[in-house]
Amino acid sequence: MMELMEATVEALKAMVPLQASGWPVSVALLLLFLGLLYWYSIYPYSVLERCGVPHPKPMPFFGNIMLFRQGFLDPLKNLIDTYGRVCGYYLGRRPVIVVADPDMLRQVMVKDFSMFPNRMMVPLINTCTETLLTNLEGHAESGQTFDIHKCFGCFTMDVIASVAFGLQVDSQNDPNDPFVYHAQKFFSFSFFRPIVFVFIMFPFMFPLMRFLPNKNRDDMNSFFISCIQKMIQQRDELPPDQRRRDFLQLMLDSRTSKEAVSIEHFDVVNQADEAAPSTPTHTHSAAQHTLNGSTAQESPKRSPAPAAAQGAAQKRVMTEDEIVGQAFIFLLAGYETSSNTLAFTCYLLATHPDSQRRLQHEVDDFFTKHDTPDYNNVQELKYMDMVVAEALRMYPPGFRYARTVEEDCMVNGQLLPKGATLEIPAAYMHYDPEHWPEPDKFIPERFTAEAKASRHPFVYIPFGAGPRSCVGMRLAQLEMKMALTLIMQRFTVEACSETKVPLELKSQSTLGPKNGILVKISKRATSHGTTQE
Repeated sequence: MMELMEATVEALKAMVPLQASGWPVSVALLLLFLGLLYWYSIYPYSVLERCGVPHPKPMPFFGNIMLFRQGFLDPLKNLIDTYGRVCGYYLGRRPVIVVADPDMLRQVMVKDFSMFPNRMMVPLINTCTETLLTNLEGHAESGQTFDIHKCFGCFTMDVIASVAFGLQVDSQNDPNDPFVYHAQKFFSFSFFRPIVFVFIMFPFMFPLMRFLPNKNRDDMNSFFISCIQKMIQQRDELPPDQRRRDFLQLMLDSRTSKEAVSIEHFDVVNQADEAAPSTPTHTHSAAQHTLNGSTAQESPKRSPAPAAAQGAAQKRVMTEDEIVGQAFIFLLAGYETSSNTLAFTCYLLATHPDSQRRLQHEVDDFFTKHDTPDYNNVQELKYMDMVVAEALRMYPPGFRYARTVEEDCMVNGQLLPKGATLEIPAAYMHYDPEHWPEPDKFIPERFTAEAKASRHPFVYIPFGAGPRSCVGMRLAQLEMKMALTLIMQRFTVEACSETKVPLELKSQSTLGPKNGILVKISKRATSHGTTQE
């Protein structure tokens, strides 16, 4: 690139005398501008080649972003099939290295971490589930085809509004509720808008984005911030024993109570394992330290402090802005994750009635021992775990994950350059025939204890891996199990002539059904928990 610049300058010297004026100067300046613009448009696109990462040829300014106009799922598969398990592309001017090698992933991802008290959320989930069951009963009585994905979308919206924002929202019966209206705006972002293209071409202008007028963004922000602020004020005016026990209150308690859970148990970008003295220490390669959020250890540049000192240093209460931010993270991580997975699971059960009957028998047996599902007893439903796990394998809502490379590092002989994005194509890993025989088939038995023990741990990553996994996803898993348990107790989901097989999918942000999931549902005849079918 420097040779190009030098050639441009020499050409200008030859064309324009030092005392020139008028149009020759204008032409010279225009040529200089065009030369600099061309140089700017292509200079980032040598990074992957220098690192030996195969990739498609990028377009000036835009890189390979146009490959993903219709979504990321199929283009990523084609990219890996064409260029190999370690390949790359340019998202605008940013190099992205795609890693579909499970052994390499083992080195850049660490064990997941769980410290969130989900148990207190069970009554709130139950309230929303009762509304869902009432609505499903209406569909069963009508005998008509309906979009079960839409039903689950409203259900999960109600759960998040209740748990994270402290609001009683009934989007299942009132789709025009202001919370629902503004939340839908939250998920309407698209890369393929003219203003976004400008910032992709000139990323140094990103800080200016906040100053540009954007009525939708400003309305959405002011609505959610106002909701949280009003709820905080109302909670603070109540005696402690009258305050609703939800995730919002847990965060509010952390502002004042020395015994409350501190911010480290919520923050998704925190080094989570450091906040858990009971978690065993694992030894990983130095490469992990260079990936943002992907390691549970202290940086090698610092000597580890005693556990007690670490705990004292990290005990920090949440500010109001952080509470608002964490509620947004709940919305982002929990909404489509739950609704899509519930819908995909019911779709698979409807199209595989033998698996549905087996799950119903397990649920019937469950209710001979328990009156209602809760945080502890749903762990007994082993076949349900297998069904949900297989649904997440086939339709992972987060079908791609990313890490930022903070320093140049070498992993499995591959150079990862500082500033690049490391992309983990979960959906591709989930369909790799080397690890999943007949990957297009729904086979819950892939997730027996024996089958899981014999398989590489990093070929199944539906929620990502490492301490960046967030509490919204943990709530989603509890919410899904409780809802499915009650649905399978009362109903049978049935495929019909309008059920699309295979489903059409959208894959811009999360993986979801493109045109909903149309099914029918019928009530089961049960007596004292025993099915009469």
